[in-house]
Amino acid sequence: MSLSRSLFTAAILGFSALSPLAADPFPTSQGALEITEVASGLDIPWGFNFLPNGDVLLTERDGKLIYISKDGTHTVQNPPKVAIEGQGGLLDVLVPRDFAQTREVLFTAARRTNGGHGTAVLSARLSPDGKRLSAHRVLFQVPGDDSPFHFGSRLREGNDGSIYVSLGERGTRQHAQNIGHPPGSILRLRRNGKPYPGNPFVDTPGAAPEIWSFGHRNPQGMAIDAQGEVWVSEHGAKGGDEINLIQKGANYGWPIISYGRHYSGAKIGVGTHQTGLEQPKWYWDPSIAPSGLMIYSGKLWPEWEGDFFVGSLKFDYISRLEGTPLKEVEQLKSKHTGRIRDVREAPDGSIWFASQDNGALYRITPKVR
Repeated sequence: MSLSRSLFTAAILGFSALSPLAADPFPTSQGALEITEVASGLDIPWGFNFLPNGDVLLTERDGKLIYISKDGTHTVQNPPKVAIEGQGGLLDVLVPRDFAQTREVLFTAARRTNGGHGTAVLSARLSPDGKRLSAHRVLFQVPGDDSPFHFGSRLREGNDGSIYVSLGERGTRQHAQNIGHPPGSILRLRRNGKPYPGNPFVDTPGAAPEIWSFGHRNPQGMAIDAQGEVWVSEHGAKGGDEINLIQKGANYGWPIISYGRHYSGAKIGVGTHQTGLEQPKWYWDPSIAPSGLMIYSGKLWPEWEGDFFVGSLKFDYISRLEGTPLKEVEQLKSKHTGRIRDVREAPDGSIWFASQDNGALYRITPKVR
């Protein structure tokens, strides 16, 4: 049996045993798929990632790390110390490709500093039994302030081993245009938290050398496509949520340009365009409050190969986008899709998502005939 087939079998036979519910039909353009509850009773599930054996690590914003396997779920002991402040807490989790050798896991989280609290990139080592973290390190810390808003934050590992981190501008608009200050940017780091070689501003006096791109408002979704390109989904204000293709050194315009308006109804900046500022590859108006972003491999549904799946916190669906130019073509919605925080493809090609409203983790699979 191939590895992918064995993982698929383990997911269907093992994880289904955790669910108190039978698999429910899920209407999509691929027909009625099946949606199964993998774990429940979660408190604001924020991010999750798969271990090499198919088990799952899931963060709760209140600071807990949950381990999910075919044998059940447990809370991992000695989690990172984080600040539970407004929209901040324990955020994303990344299982690097060399996990089997290092047991190292990376996190983003809000963390207290002398100036308040800011987004941090953390690392720790997971015990062989998956029950405890140790060897905690702070790899990168954004200077703190008192704002409870817009921490970001997602983590992804580039094809070259670099670590991409999305940061919100903390509700202070001018941060996004200040390359001397990390909030409102995408970072590109080494595994030790130092700037990655070749970053665009390493030789710019006064600039933060970790910055890869800037002009972002609050990017809460990130994915890397089959070509190694980085994409983010980010919150606009009143309208103007975006999907952006991230380019080295590029300025994505916030708050100079936007397809939305301020919550007061006032115009944002100069409008929707300005020379030298990047245009989104897609925008939503009205806002859907986009969260996790996944680009699908096509493993189980070849017709969806290369399609984008983005969770909506506001309208309780998964947006599917395809084509060039990118366009929303489908909204995947059921009673399970309330306030989606993260969307991921499992090693077997099934699609998993975390619902904040339901406090649950779900798996979408082909309908069993």
